[in-house]
Amino acid sequence: MKLLIASVVIFLIALLGTMAGRGGGNFYVPALVATGQPMHQAATTGQLILLLTASAGMLVFQKHGLVDWKLAMVIDPPTDVMAFVGGSLAHIVPEVLLKFVLAGLLVIAGFLMLMKAKERPIPRNKRFGFWYRCFDNHEYVVNLWLAIPIAAATGLAAGAVGISGGSFKVPLMVLLCGVPMRIAVATSSAMVAVTALMGFIGHTISGDFYPSQAVPLACVAMVGGLIGAKLAVKAKPHHLKQLFAWTTFAAAVFMIINAGLSK
Repeated sequence: MKLLIASVVIFLIALLGTMAGRGGGNFYVPALVATGQPMHQAATTGQLILLLTASAGMLVFQKHGLVDWKLAMVIDPPTDVMAFVGGSLAHIVPEVLLKFVLAGLLVIAGFLMLMKAKERPIPRNKRFGFWYRCFDNHEYVVNLWLAIPIAAATGLAAGAVGISGGSFKVPLMVLLCGVPMRIAVATSSAMVAVTALMGFIGHTISGDFYPSQAVPLACVAMVGGLIGAKLAVKAKPHHLKQLFAWTTFAAAVFMIINAGLSK
């Protein structure tokens, strides 16, 4: 019965998470912990779910030409390397501490979701460390001085606690780089898939992967991701931002309470 309930919850998270380009990773781990999985196992299962969900969404977004691969290849490598490091080292970190770290990240992600992106004029004077990008008839500037360190820090934390990092990458692209929301959502799905893979490998090496529970949930999530991506192509993801923000805050409160009870 727990597996059935978890499957329904994971499907809904995958559906909405893919629509908003966040992979749903903020909610997979709290949901799995709520069904009784230990934190390390939940983080590993969450990474596998993210891998399949984001991959499914990426295929749909790519079909519509919305994934900025060049942008992904610049921002994502630091995230992926640090996600592997985070996943590898998570096993030696106390479970309670990981829960508090996840709760803190959820709070930050919630505030980022509530922030509104403002259109800014594109400066024409080129500066070192600022990448001027044109994609899908849109122009934007990537501040590499900020983007690379933030991406690396995001990967380390995401890999350790089993989240996607999409809640930080989408605001990073939209708020700091001026990337249009639809392109940011699509590109985030591609990056989330690779980050989740690296984090999953790190956790699996540490012996936290339990296929009998993880694989069925991942398959259910993949279906949700496919449907969510198809809906996202037509929908406006920013309508989901407030919903995701407040549910993220709720997930943070749950993780804090759960961590307190685990002491």
